[in-house]
Amino acid sequence: MGIVIKQSIKNTIITFIGFALGAANVLFMYPYFLGKDYVGLTGYVLSTANILYPLMSFGIQNTLIKFFNEHNKTEEDLNKYMTYMLVVPLLFVIPALIFFYGFYDYIAAYESKENSIVYDFVWVIPIIGLFMGYFEIFYAWLRAHMKSVFGSFVKEVFVRILITILLFAVYFDYISESQFIYSLLVVYGISLLLIAYYANKVKVIRLHFKVPQNSKSILTYTVFIILSASVANMLLDIDKYMINKYLKIDNIAFYNVAIFIALVISVPMRAMHQITYPITAKLMSEHKWEELNTLYKKSSISLQVIGGLIYVGIVVNLNQLYNLLPDDGYRQGIFVVFIIGLSKYFDLLLGINNAIIFNSKYYRTVLTLGVLLVIVIVLLNMYFIPAFGLNGAAIATLIAITLYSLAKLFFVVFKMKLFPFTSKNLVSLLVTLVTFFLFYYWEFTFHPVVSIGLKSVLVTIFYLAVNFYLNISSDINFVIKSTLKKIVK
Repeated sequence: MGIVIKQSIKNTIITFIGFALGAANVLFMYPYFLGKDYVGLTGYVLSTANILYPLMSFGIQNTLIKFFNEHNKTEEDLNKYMTYMLVVPLLFVIPALIFFYGFYDYIAAYESKENSIVYDFVWVIPIIGLFMGYFEIFYAWLRAHMKSVFGSFVKEVFVRILITILLFAVYFDYISESQFIYSLLVVYGISLLLIAYYANKVKVIRLHFKVPQNSKSILTYTVFIILSASVANMLLDIDKYMINKYLKIDNIAFYNVAIFIALVISVPMRAMHQITYPITAKLMSEHKWEELNTLYKKSSISLQVIGGLIYVGIVVNLNQLYNLLPDDGYRQGIFVVFIIGLSKYFDLLLGINNAIIFNSKYYRTVLTLGVLLVIVIVLLNMYFIPAFGLNGAAIATLIAITLYSLAKLFFVVFKMKLFPFTSKNLVSLLVTLVTFFLFYYWEFTFHPVVSIGLKSVLVTIFYLAVNFYLNISSDINFVIKSTLKKIVK
């Protein structure tokens, strides 16, 4: 776990810095600088692009990592492999873009049926999706070489810095709100160029237009994994896309803020995943099942401990946090934070479950379940959003993600005989519940920022002290001991 812990800590720090910048953007600058309609429009554009990007990259980022070790024998093999990874998506993307822009008026009219403001911005969505997709391909190249930190920085921090600059440009009237949306193309285009440059610097990519060995199995895996990645993204973003169909676009602004707050819980998983995914693929290719099972258990409890702290820290400060937002509807998202946060906390418990499945022979079966669940979540949203508004979208998402996560867990447990949980997972859950009930009803009367800071410090000290004393996660205890030693010195 040494390389996992080292790079995961760096990725976590970078991701938290990115989320801090994102928090400043989403919770304060977006609402006050853009206004709720353009905040909603921004959420719609980026969420829809996020749904599209696995299609635009053709799922190659996951394929690249899975088969990387098989094609890393000679320079020629590696160059043929990477060239194949870069070219294959274009076979889908080029015809798709021709179709999209050929029928643009019809597609844009359909998308803007409920909210006319959407019409002029639909054309930017597939381009941003394409930039996102190819960013992930080059990022996968870095992760395969165990160099994930720079990619995390660009993705989590640099992009948000550029967006912050654009938001200030709106505030000082250098650009309009509409131009801000169009400028997102520049932001994601620059991030793609940066990651491509660094990927080539880490390992020079020389184009070699010759089909690599096992190209048939690679393509077969890619077709399935693209659908799987699309399923995962749809479970995350389909609700925001569908809100545009049933509610006014400002509701996306309220929902987007709530979702952002809840997604902070998944930061540790995102950070650890960058390095555990290639390690998982390597262990599975070498049939080191005992080591894999150990990694599975360690990732589960470590993520649960960290995720539990973040979840409790969010929900006990939620009322004060919403006091900082404009008083024009954002408070509707409080219930959404609780529900989506709960789904993310459950997802953390599964550790490297996704990495195991996507690198196993069972990915096709689980994909079938995922496709069925996308249908389920669409149907749930069609019922719950008109009936219960934003809360309905959150409930639909919770049901779908929980069912999908359980399906994947059962496959790993029953088909591969790997199990992520120990008795310590139950102890961690009890510690999380005790911390929640101790601090949730304890409100300070200070300024919201002071209250949030003070309660967060108290929650962190209590929660980590109890976890350390009970030795729930050996990896977390190791980090705490190392940190304390550095502070003492």
